[in-house]
Amino acid sequence: MIELSIIVPILNEAETLPALFAMLSWQERVAFELILADGGSTDGTAALAEGLAATSTFACRLLHCEKGRGRQLNAGARAAVAGTLLFLHADSAFPDAQALRRGLDTLAAVIARRGDCRAAGRFALRFDVPPDRYGFGYYYYECKARLGRPEGIHGDQGFLLPRTFFDSLGSFDETLALLEDNRFAEAVRREGEWLLIPAEVVTSARRFEAEGLYERQILNALIMNFGAIGWDDFFRAASGIYRQQDITGRLRLLPFFRLIRDLLRQLPVHRRLGLWYRTGVYVRPNAWQLAFALDVRRNFRRGVPAGGGRTPLLDWFDRWYEPLTDHPPGRLAAAGLVWLWFQLTMLRLRVLNEGPQVGECPLN
Repeated sequence: MIELSIIVPILNEAETLPALFAMLSWQERVAFELILADGGSTDGTAALAEGLAATSTFACRLLHCEKGRGRQLNAGARAAVAGTLLFLHADSAFPDAQALRRGLDTLAAVIARRGDCRAAGRFALRFDVPPDRYGFGYYYYECKARLGRPEGIHGDQGFLLPRTFFDSLGSFDETLALLEDNRFAEAVRREGEWLLIPAEVVTSARRFEAEGLYERQILNALIMNFGAIGWDDFFRAASGIYRQQDITGRLRLLPFFRLIRDLLRQLPVHRRLGLWYRTGVYVRPNAWQLAFALDVRRNFRRGVPAGGGRTPLLDWFDRWYEPLTDHPPGRLAAAGLVWLWFQLTMLRLRVLNEGPQVGECPLN
């Protein structure tokens, strides 16, 4: 009897599929099916998937659906037969042969404690990076993902949850070109409980390596902010925000900053100020990441494994920062600091003469 349905959205993933099938074939003590939801691959992914499925040791189905991660994930969920779903990325891997078994058992224990099915698990994130390329940036994001704070859980950790809980949440938002995993993760937080499964999921760092870790995380921060405050003008005007993996290249930030500046200039002053204020409202409670980064840097220098070590600055921050800043002046101060950061960062990018390479302009 199949107890787990693994749903993987794919689009031009011919390079990653053999490793995905090999990794899943090593999993022990779990009966699962793999559902590949293809959004219109053009690199032979579909044919390769059918060939791999024909010789796999587990059940596998290939779905053809409309492009869009949310639509692909939902299509996979509709086709699933198991009572528990795992939404996974194609470039993910489990080093532990019993990772799936640990996930199911941990989730079952939490559900039994709660007395309802409103719980979801995610795996401890680790990046697949050569030792000479592994630095503080990767370590920080591994630690942050394990912490599980608001806005810190993403699809690269894998989402494991009961089918009934998934259905009650209303599935993934298909209207979003991106951030569908973040929105879903926050819905889980509001309606139930997130748990950290005691097993690692290794995710490829190929996007960060191709685009640049700093550049991608700066753009991700802008995307998260604009998504949270509902500034859809940015998403309508920008393209290439999260380019397909097989065509990605070095990410250039200056065109995005100029786009934001130009869009703001088109707005009446009161709307412009309102956007900056809402940005302050969003950024202020997320300032804990600065204290956390200092704690994590100390642990990184001491060789503490990701997710371990003490966080005294974060503890102090949590105790004092919120009551001292959770008011209009605090939000205004956060807005002002973000505005200053934006201006200085754009100035720095201009001084460095950073610009888009051929084919990389983010404007429609």
